[in-house]
Amino acid sequence: MQWLNKVIQVFKIRDLRNKILFVLAIFVVFRLMASIPMPGISIENIKQFFDQFQVFGLLNLFTGGTLSNLSIVMLGLGPYITATIIMQLLTMIFPAMERMYKEEGEAGKRKFSQYSRLLTVPLAMLQGYAMLSLFQRQGAIGELTPIIILSSIVTVAAGALFLMWLGELITEKGIGNGVSLLIFAGIIASVPANIGELIAKWDSSQAPAFLLFFGMSLLIIAGVVMVNEGRRNIPVSYAKRVRGMKMYGGVSTYLPLNVNPAGVIPIIFALSIMLFPGMIANFLSGAGGFVGSAAQTVGNLFENPWVYGTLYFLLVCLFTYFYTAVTFDPKSVASNLQKMGGFIPGIRPGESTANFLYYILNRVLLIGALFLGTIAVLPSIIGGITGITAFSFLIGGTALLIVVSVVLETMRQVNSQLQMREYETF
Repeated sequence: MQWLNKVIQVFKIRDLRNKILFVLAIFVVFRLMASIPMPGISIENIKQFFDQFQVFGLLNLFTGGTLSNLSIVMLGLGPYITATIIMQLLTMIFPAMERMYKEEGEAGKRKFSQYSRLLTVPLAMLQGYAMLSLFQRQGAIGELTPIIILSSIVTVAAGALFLMWLGELITEKGIGNGVSLLIFAGIIASVPANIGELIAKWDSSQAPAFLLFFGMSLLIIAGVVMVNEGRRNIPVSYAKRVRGMKMYGGVSTYLPLNVNPAGVIPIIFALSIMLFPGMIANFLSGAGGFVGSAAQTVGNLFENPWVYGTLYFLLVCLFTYFYTAVTFDPKSVASNLQKMGGFIPGIRPGESTANFLYYILNRVLLIGALFLGTIAVLPSIIGGITGITAFSFLIGGTALLIVVSVVLETMRQVNSQLQMREYETF
């Protein structure tokens, strides 16, 4: 009953209780916005479209079910995440961008975030136009006049910016990462509908396959917990220093390196990138000629679970390394250790320490990236073997991966808040 005592303790602390209630209130606003459809929508046509192009089921998961309703926030947080990816890629190309993000402190990060917000606007409008044109050409929505198309693009772009604002509000005034929590809320909101659909379409002949997926889900949950909680502790010692009549230092501690320091971010980044080729291919498939045939070929490739799973696996591994390279700088850690009189036993301070940290980090990240990529694509591979057509099961691994990672990260932040208040009381 330790968890129950912790929940009671959380709601006894006014500040922490207000943060959690604030996050829940934002969730309510998000789901209300997701339930407001755009005018002139045929639900039957939309359902047929998603049955025909299952790759958009992943995008629907990513937007929290807003796309299948063609709601005013149907783009979800996709444009903002894409803008963030582009900006972080630019830090590896332009040294000035890298200095702004890593060396200018909080002011530089605020400026970097502002550029990401500005880039979200054209990306949201472009993606909104592409999605509306695709739906119109496939018959999911009726013919739209130029005025209605323009107003619809402005509406869905404003909806994407509104969700971006909600996510930043959660990060600033709530608890946890706002973007991850909104995606988590969208996935959880679709669970009752998925369970109802499973019960309505239950077929006893598919029971072994369903049991296999259930077992894989448990395996994924265990794997995500193990990877997110895994640590590689590097021993650090501090030299003794005498100041006045007191002696400082002379203690030993550990520098913890997470097996997967990027958390759920590589999955979100990989999903954002993987959605574009299939979406563009479906958009251009009706163009005719070489472009149309090439787009059709690409679309068929991305419908193949083996091709899709392989690319998904590689992107998850790549973004695990990429995001860690952006957020964790061994040179900075080595410099800070040297300034504080700390050193790793047997390793010279300075550049040697930084090289040692690079060496350890790359070895640890290899395990984390491979494991993260494997459990991300495992349900899709099993789906290709068993031939289950229910797309919700094919994306179950991704959904569970995001849900479990977000829950673990949020629990970690809640625990840190509780410990901080215990220290203050002490």
